[in-house]
Amino acid sequence: MAEITSRTCVYDGWYRFYRIGVRLDTGVEVERHLLDNGSAVMVLPYDPDRRVVLLITQPRAGVLAAGETPIFEAIAGMLDGAHPVDRAREEAMEEGGLRLGDLDHVATVWSLPPVSTERTALYLARYGAQDRVGPGGGADGEHEAISVYEIPLDDLRGMVEGGTLTDAKTLILAQALMLRHQGLWNA
Repeated sequence: MAEITSRTCVYDGWYRFYRIGVRLDTGVEVERHLLDNGSAVMVLPYDPDRRVVLLITQPRAGVLAAGETPIFEAIAGMLDGAHPVDRAREEAMEEGGLRLGDLDHVATVWSLPPVSTERTALYLARYGAQDRVGPGGGADGEHEAISVYEIPLDDLRGMVEGGTLTDAKTLILAQALMLRHQGLWNA
């Protein structure tokens, strides 16, 4: 079995970046790079009565570097030691101004396994118009520049089928919503 033989921190800031030595099963040692950014949670809120989902956009360094416009994403946040359900509810209020009740766990996935320690717990959450209790937009002082959108379910399906919902975790959640709640979509 492969094993880590050395670890050197090359950056310690918002995230930690390491250069690591890995001994492969063959005995060969190779250099790899590791982003240690902890675990996260993501939730896709949907309103079956008004037939919408709540998505956000915000400036993302990778998307900006690629010269792209902001992408639609489900609400997300780092766990920082919190339980995923608790953090999902906090982030829904902070980013979307949304009060959530029960959450439906979809999966816990590796976000970028070649280089990152991050695993993201994915949830679906039903909400109603009465649960939109705040403006959203992110926490004061965090400068997230979040915009909040309610997207019709049929538009979401079109984005999934047309390949324009490009955040991988959000795509997984949208597909899970389509599979688990097939009656929400028009024929």
